[in-house]
Amino acid sequence: MNAKKNDTKKLSPTIRAKIIISSLTAILILFIGLIAIRSVKLKNAVPSELTHLQQVELETVINEKYPERNKIIHELPFKASKAELDVYAESVILIDTATGDILYEKNADEIIPPASLTKLFAMYVVEQEIENGNLSYNSIIPIPEEAYACNMPPHSSLMFLGEGHKVTLEELILGLSIASGNDAAYALAYTISGSMEAFIERMNAAALSLGLKNTHFTEASGYSEENCTTAREMAAFCRIYLNKYPQSLQKFHSVRSFTYPKPQNMADGDVYKAQDWSNGLPSHITMGITQKNTNPLLDILPGCDGLKTGYIQESGYNLALTAVNNQTRFLSITMKGPGNNTQQGQEGRIHDGKELMNFAFGSFADYNDTQAIKDYKIYVPGSKEISINLTPAYKETAVCVPYLTGNSMAENLSNVRITVELPSKLKGKINTGTQYGVITVSLEDYILEQIPLVADRTVKSRNFIFSFIDSIILKFMKK
Repeated sequence: MNAKKNDTKKLSPTIRAKIIISSLTAILILFIGLIAIRSVKLKNAVPSELTHLQQVELETVINEKYPERNKIIHELPFKASKAELDVYAESVILIDTATGDILYEKNADEIIPPASLTKLFAMYVVEQEIENGNLSYNSIIPIPEEAYACNMPPHSSLMFLGEGHKVTLEELILGLSIASGNDAAYALAYTISGSMEAFIERMNAAALSLGLKNTHFTEASGYSEENCTTAREMAAFCRIYLNKYPQSLQKFHSVRSFTYPKPQNMADGDVYKAQDWSNGLPSHITMGITQKNTNPLLDILPGCDGLKTGYIQESGYNLALTAVNNQTRFLSITMKGPGNNTQQGQEGRIHDGKELMNFAFGSFADYNDTQAIKDYKIYVPGSKEISINLTPAYKETAVCVPYLTGNSMAENLSNVRITVELPSKLKGKINTGTQYGVITVSLEDYILEQIPLVADRTVKSRNFIFSFIDSIILKFMKK
């Protein structure tokens, strides 16, 4: 041992210097190689996809921090003077369907029977069945005895289904939408669930899953006064229905008239001919009946393409109404509309519909150039992740803009600006849902909306050496 120590001591200064230089050179090469490898990783860094648990955590945190803005419908994100509108119905709400912003409301939380607006929930369940591949529009639907027109309650709205009729699912939905046929609602209930009770469970489950706490059904046609909802919850549901199944507007809700039965719907052996109904409806219906869409605004209000009327004595004259203009769509729900007869009820619906939609289209429009409302990659020096996403706390396909400037709505929209504030990198511990940036939507000096940009995942400990190296590399990359 002593001999070896003595040999080391005897090394000349030149050799010692060479050893030190070689060692430092090796360390420098290693450091440069490390920087090179890390540079490539940083340049090509793409945030990894969130795991299911990370997605659930992010959604949970965002919903806790921003509960109001993540509701299906919500208040406007900017201050606007309250509109003074001349609306006859007792309970009213008006929303932007793209953003969920509430533009006007009046007694919107009063619990009221929806009447035939109930049928929209039935259609929602049917569309789910089609989406899941269990049915198609061309499916032939057997008509159970419970769905014969002659077995419906007195004064029911009817599609006029008869014994032995051959009817497609599409025809049933048309009968449900245009004629508001209670018999069509029963046929669909028995087709999908085997009984009215089981179908009602599906409808109630759908309402519950959408967070509609005051909406409940006891039957599917809307004839019962025990069905209940509010204008606010009906608007929230209709927004989801329209955004999820937009094809239903053109296919069903905007169709002006419907004739049923037709010759191809006849039961075997029946002859298509006029009938004497003076003694009541027969079980075999063989004459065609043409009915107009019950929505009185389809041919009166520009851009109107739906949605549904409803009436029973306990609810008054209800209307779910939607109209579109230049990619902006609004939806109104009016309930407990006045009227001592159908003519008066329709006049009230027309008046309220025009009042609400003229106000909406004259005062607001959607700004759809929202490419800046997206995820942003941010570097996390020293982290295994290398980069994460800052994600908008609430993501919408448009921004509702009030008419403030310019000579037209188009000019007003052209003045909208979106700016994004981001950090160049993040330091320290990062927690899911913590805000690190902001997207600001403004119209001249007026801020319309500020959308927080939050971390999409948690990043814990980081390596000091790699953090130092990454910071140096990022400075050069920035230059």
